[in-house]
Amino acid sequence: MFENLYFLLGIVNSLLLITIFLLVSYAKATQVAVAGKVYLALAVPAVIGIALAQQQQKPVQYTIFLGIFLAFLMLEGIYDFVLKVSFRDNWKLLTPYLLLYWSMNYGFIVMTWKHSALQGGILLGLFVIQIIANIRSHTKNTK
Repeated sequence: MFENLYFLLGIVNSLLLITIFLLVSYAKATQVAVAGKVYLALAVPAVIGIALAQQQQKPVQYTIFLGIFLAFLMLEGIYDFVLKVSFRDNWKLLTPYLLLYWSMNYGFIVMTWKHSALQGGILLGLFVIQIIANIRSHTKNTK
């Protein structure tokens, strides 16, 4: 049961990130901001996941990776909605963001893969799509 919740959180995480990356390229900033706020709402199921992992005595790695996910969401919220800084242009701000981004995705893929190779493969495939969408959203159009 818990493993399926973790997998579903990973799916929603990936789908929302893909959506946000694509919106950056094809939509208005207000639509990106709305999607970003919806993305930050994933903190609620992440906290519930941590509580369930503790209650069901799941391996500590689940709690660690959900904590990393929460830290990523918190940093994303601070950068985008509180400070409103262009952190992608400043390596000192970008480095912790990227470390949390990669670690969060790694945690979703690896911990899910331990439970089900099929589910882990799905999350890996979605991560590849995330990377493609992210590259596309940050590539300057030279027309």
